[in-house]
Amino acid sequence: MTITDAVPPFRFLRGTRPVLLSIPHVGTHIPESLHGSYTPVALQRADTDWHLDRLYAFAHQFGASVLQATHSRSVIDLNRPPDNQSLYPGRITTGLCPSETFRGEPLYRPGQAPDADETARRLARYWQPYHDTLADELERLKSLHGRVLLWDAHSIASRLPRLFEGQLPDLNLGTADGASCAAEVLAPVAAIAQGSGFSAVVNGRFKGGHITRHYGQPARGVHAIQLELCQHLYMDEDPPFAYHPERAEHLQPTLAALFGAACDALGALTP
Repeated sequence: MTITDAVPPFRFLRGTRPVLLSIPHVGTHIPESLHGSYTPVALQRADTDWHLDRLYAFAHQFGASVLQATHSRSVIDLNRPPDNQSLYPGRITTGLCPSETFRGEPLYRPGQAPDADETARRLARYWQPYHDTLADELERLKSLHGRVLLWDAHSIASRLPRLFEGQLPDLNLGTADGASCAAEVLAPVAAIAQGSGFSAVVNGRFKGGHITRHYGQPARGVHAIQLELCQHLYMDEDPPFAYHPERAEHLQPTLAALFGAACDALGALTP
């Protein structure tokens, strides 16, 4: 299979403060040359982390560097390890090149799912450039400031019976059970989330994906937090997945407060 694709794999804005916002699932582009392989359900792109670039528009004004995907996670999932090992062994989850939606619907027409060679091509074309940029920017910010915060931004439908029971809390903070971020940095973030009026949990159903787990190395001065938001907080969870500015405006002050608290706590760490 030959991929014809002129769209770059990511957009990147360099900031001035020691924080990098990563949005790996906001992309919606599927190359035209791949459309024939996908089912109509796949082309709805339901599992996108819709509108997070708009929701987090304040982040670059805050001084954060911002890295966001352009391509749909159904092409390749930037938050999965390159060897496709499960992040949640024993639980249903989607892989590096997902074959089905969160609801269990097939993404590919029969016989059209990517083989090992196609997966390797997608890794090289989309996954690797995103991660190279992420790693380089973390190192740049760390060299300037001594330490850096990586905020990995996600959103998901609040009810997905195939993946979890009931309704998710509104704000789901993950630090790989404390391995990716110092407790002193997480604590004020968790306190704000839990006092915000939104329901919140730390290291519950979502503990952080590959990005949080791989790059979060507090001993090296890199502190990573994943935030998985319920989409009903700012948008419709059903097609056409409309953004609701009035809901977003209610949520954004809390997001900005979480960001600010993490940066303040980062700066207060003992060198």
